[in-house]
Amino acid sequence: MDFSQVLAEKTDTILDKWILAVRKDRRIESADDLSYTAVKDHIPDVLKAMVTVLSKSQDNDIQSIVTASFQHGAIRAEQGFDPAEIAREYHLLRTVIFDIIQADLLSGTPVEIIRSMRLIDAIIDEAIARCFKSYVEERLRELQQLQSSLTLHNEELTRLISANQEYLSQLAHELKHPLTSIIGYSDLFLRQQRRKTEIKDNYSNLEHIERVLRNGRQLLHLINDVLELSRYDSGQIKLQLAPTDVQELINNVCEMLEPLAAGKNLKIVVDCDRAPKELITDPFQCQQIITNLISNAIRYTESGTIIIMCQVLENQRCAIAVCDTGIGIAPENQAQIFEPYFRVSSSDRPYLADSTGLGLAIVSRLVKLLKGEIKLVSEVGVGSTFTVILPLQIES
Repeated sequence: MDFSQVLAEKTDTILDKWILAVRKDRRIESADDLSYTAVKDHIPDVLKAMVTVLSKSQDNDIQSIVTASFQHGAIRAEQGFDPAEIAREYHLLRTVIFDIIQADLLSGTPVEIIRSMRLIDAIIDEAIARCFKSYVEERLRELQQLQSSLTLHNEELTRLISANQEYLSQLAHELKHPLTSIIGYSDLFLRQQRRKTEIKDNYSNLEHIERVLRNGRQLLHLINDVLELSRYDSGQIKLQLAPTDVQELINNVCEMLEPLAAGKNLKIVVDCDRAPKELITDPFQCQQIITNLISNAIRYTESGTIIIMCQVLENQRCAIAVCDTGIGIAPENQAQIFEPYFRVSSSDRPYLADSTGLGLAIVSRLVKLLKGEIKLVSEVGVGSTFTVILPLQIES
């Protein structure tokens, strides 16, 4: 019996059932926000290659499996999957295939059944190996880009530290742990790559790469914040005024930050029905303000809702408010919240590790640069509301 034909006829059914299984599996959280097409990715090509390999009348098409799996691994890396999620995907694919063709397999001879099962297992194992190899290569490529970016930033950071000693010890403390990790792990992996030795595709290596990238992104975020603060304090930021659709800008920022909120099961609500049609302002700096406020709300909120409102006020002004149901800020801390490196903490809740203490300091300075003001209303255990009031038009 030619099981390749059976598999070809049931490919669409296998895909639909597999995607449903992936979406239902709580161990593959990275697929939650992806479309049907994004989840499907190159799996149809893997199935097509499997049909060819199972066929007795055609030559084995191993190369198409290699290509499809390589592409799948690279895309999954870009989509933020971790190795365990990819392995789980292929486990579900194997299970779904055998569930769908079980009745047809049982109608074959023992020799045919054993041959088909062995081939399917071998193809999926090969696909996993190639997918992980591609995943590692993509992560290493990202690591090299990150290392290059950190090198460029390091020169500017060195200049800043030489010019301003006030926050040196505090900054050094913040940089110490992620920098140590990045130097150690990146040196290991990049030396291996330069020697062109094969990197063993196991979970341990992949976890090391993920750790390097996670610490690198945290360090880069801190450096970028320091540079942004320095550029403002030295008067280097020049406004680029342009008509700005503030509602579209808010929607774009919310779309960008939606995965962070979804990861904590937070709901983002946008109310811009009374927003002005446009502002004459600097759209990039305005976006920076909104991005920092919303990301900060997500960071300090464990459950509930983030609400973003925008409306026109009197005297040719508009207000953009970001409300959260987070931990709130004690009255004694509210006067310090916009100072550099200040972070809200308490005896039972230390400050968050990924917080630089610079986000709100940058926000307050950018708001001032845009000729506006920022207000805070907060209650511990209830939440906080940051309201930015900007003129509808900044004079050139």
